[in-house]
Amino acid sequence: MTDKTLGVGLSIDVKDPNFRDIGSQIDEARHLGANFVELPLHKLDIVVGGRILKDRLADLKERITNHGVAYTLHGHLGINLMEDSHLIGLHKDVLKANLEIAQALGAVHLVIHSGFCRPQQASSVEHAYDRQREILASLGGEAEAADVVVCVENIFTYDFARHTALPSRLAAELRLIDHPFIQATFDFSHGYQHCAQVGADFVTEAKALTPFSKHLHLHDSFGRPKDFWTYSLTEDLAFGAGDLHLPMGWGSIPWDRIAAECAFPDGVVGDVELQYRYWSEARATVEAARAFCARLGDAPLAVAAE
Repeated sequence: MTDKTLGVGLSIDVKDPNFRDIGSQIDEARHLGANFVELPLHKLDIVVGGRILKDRLADLKERITNHGVAYTLHGHLGINLMEDSHLIGLHKDVLKANLEIAQALGAVHLVIHSGFCRPQQASSVEHAYDRQREILASLGGEAEAADVVVCVENIFTYDFARHTALPSRLAAELRLIDHPFIQATFDFSHGYQHCAQVGADFVTEAKALTPFSKHLHLHDSFGRPKDFWTYSLTEDLAFGAGDLHLPMGWGSIPWDRIAAECAFPDGVVGDVELQYRYWSEARATVEAARAFCARLGDAPLAVAAE
C-alpha cells in the first residue's frame, strides 16, 4: 500500500466447527477489497487444554492456502497475562500455542488482548502488570524466531474486568519491554470507550500508543459506555451505546485528528472489525480504512509537540 502500511485486512467469522466455510469467507473478504484477512482463532477448535490438535491445524492450513491474501491471527480472547499467579501457567500455555499456530499459518501478526484484573482477584494491580510484562518480555525472542509480531490490544473495563491499561499505560509497558516483536494493536473504539469510562482525553491517549501500533482495529462508535439498559442491538445503535463495531464514519471517533496528529510505525496492518449486522457496508468500510491508512505517517504535528 504505502511505505507506512502493509495493507488493509478484514476480520472474518467462522461458523462451521470443521472450517468448511472458511475458504468462502476468505474469498469474500478479498472480493470486498481486503489484502489481509484476520482469522479468529477464538472460534476455531484447534487448542484443547493448552495443546494443539495437529491434524486440525493441518486441515485449517490447507483450507486457507492459495486464496490470494495474507493473514493475521486474532488469538484467544480469554488469554489474560494479568491473571492471578496460580492460573497464569495455563494462560502462558495457551498463549504459546497461539504463537505456534500463527507461525504455522504464516500470520504476520498475532493479536492478543491486554491483561485485566478481575473484581475478586487477589493480587495487586501493579503485581499483575509485573507478571504480564515478564511474560511478554520472555516471549519476544520466540516471536522473533517465529517471525510473528505479537500485538497487544487495548480493551476497556466491563463487569468481569475491574482494571485494564489505558492506551498510555499499555504504551509505557511496551516501552519497558522494548522488543520489536512485542508491539500493540490499537483498537480505536476500545480506547474511545475506555477514555469515556475514566474521563481521559482520547487523542492524548492515542498519541501515546500509536507509535507502537503495528496493528489497528478499525471500526466506529460514539465513546459512550453501555451502562444503561436497552432491548436489542438495534437499540444500542439508536442510542450509540457500547462497542458497536460500526462502519467507519457512522460514529464519532475523530479519524482525521488521529491521522494528522499521531505517529505510526512502519509495517502497519489496518484490520476492519465490522459487526455482521452492518456487513452490507463492508466494501465501503474497507475503502475508508484504506484511505485512512494511506494518510498515516510520521505525523510532524505530533513530533513537533514532543
